[in-house]
Amino acid sequence: MDFTSPEFWLAVGQIIMIDILLGGDNAVVIALACRKLPPAQRKLGIMWGTAGAVLLRVILIMFALTLLKVPFLKVVGAVLLLWIGIKLLMPEDEDEHANIASSDKLWGAVKTVIVADLVMSVDNVIAIAGAAEGAGGDHQLPLVVFGLLVSIPIIVWGSQIVLGLMTRFPFIVTLGAMLLGWIAGTMLVTDPGVLPYMPLDPASTEARPEVTDLVRYGAGVIGALLVLAVGKIIAARQKPVDFPIQ
Repeated sequence: MDFTSPEFWLAVGQIIMIDILLGGDNAVVIALACRKLPPAQRKLGIMWGTAGAVLLRVILIMFALTLLKVPFLKVVGAVLLLWIGIKLLMPEDEDEHANIASSDKLWGAVKTVIVADLVMSVDNVIAIAGAAEGAGGDHQLPLVVFGLLVSIPIIVWGSQIVLGLMTRFPFIVTLGAMLLGWIAGTMLVTDPGVLPYMPLDPASTEARPEVTDLVRYGAGVIGALLVLAVGKIIAARQKPVDFPIQ
């Protein structure tokens, strides 16, 4: 890994931002799953549950990085990321975690954390794989692992601070949603099935064709603005309207 590369730190920053925004639910799941454990076992439940969930996520991202090389799969991933970004801007569902069961046995709680994280990880995996694939060069998997390891303490121990900041400063969530739109746009134009129809960088090779920076960054900007516009429109329509009493 080239720690001096701006692209490396850009990708790490994107992965941490994505994991905080989309992984914020992990802290809630962990708390709910471990709430019936004896106090002495809660730390173990949190530690082993988090470790298992992260390991599972790394394995899923390994498959995702491979699958993103299949023609037109990035297009599907880009559309999914656009929807995830739009969902971030919608009002939250307060009953979203109502079906998370707790256990008074350590390994039962750990299993609950891992299974729940697996179900909830699809959006996180695709977003992180897209960020690493777009800026990670030839070190995508180490980059993913590094980004996840950096974000673990932020999610587990700093989740309340992060959630408090998001509540106080809603623009953080908006920026995160736009980041997903940016990644979706750059993913779409670099799909192997779409590349032949895109303006290619003259410096790229036939074995590894790349679009021009103008196309890539332009697609990223369009994706970010699309998420912002559609998300705000849908959120505004979902707000209850108070009619004055005649």
